[in-house]
Amino acid sequence: MSPLVKLSQVNKIYSAGEIPLQALKDIDLEVKKGEFIAIIGASGSGKSTLMNIIGLLDRPTSGSYYLENQDTSRFSQDHLAEIRNKKIGFVFQSFNLLPRTSSLDNVALPLIYAKVSSSERIKKTKKLLKELGLEEKINSRPNQLSGGQQQRVAIARALVNDPEIILADEPTGNLDSKSGAEVMSIFESLHKTGKTIVMITHEEDIAKHAKRVIRMKDGQIWTS
Repeated sequence: MSPLVKLSQVNKIYSAGEIPLQALKDIDLEVKKGEFIAIIGASGSGKSTLMNIIGLLDRPTSGSYYLENQDTSRFSQDHLAEIRNKKIGFVFQSFNLLPRTSSLDNVALPLIYAKVSSSERIKKTKKLLKELGLEEKINSRPNQLSGGQQQRVAIARALVNDPEIILADEPTGNLDSKSGAEVMSIFESLHKTGKTIVMITHEEDIAKHAKRVIRMKDGQIWTS
């Protein structure tokens, strides 16, 4: 079976300024469907750049990236946006919720872009929020929620289109230890249902929740 994600000899060079910055160097990486992987490294190690490329938010300078056996370099910007919406669920450290919008509407946003009907959006969104213990917070705005509750809303938003892969960038970075443990328990449960998860972290204790740990330093994978 072909891997869900396959990167071969991927390099990323940023040319801003007089001296080019090589953020990624000859990255080879495969992620199989259903894996739970942690990518760990210090600030500046290249892990967020790698996440952006896997999430189709950025393109490699050289090398190839195949997603579901398709060469992503051939995708138009519109096609990239469509794939991000339907096949990739993003969870960010800063939650990235719309501040004046309810939990229900924050979670439903990807469904609007996917042109799902209003009745189906409400049905799917309420179901997910209930499953994540937020049934009482459906009409709450982010500033009425704790950090852990905001991250659970963000996870529901990432899941609402039933994506092929979940990309989590420092998902516990803004949380206390109790809320962080709750979020990691959710990821473990999602993995058990067969979800593919790639998580960026700089914390060893968080990385231990994954089934495979990839270490990065100076834009390179050191061990896997």
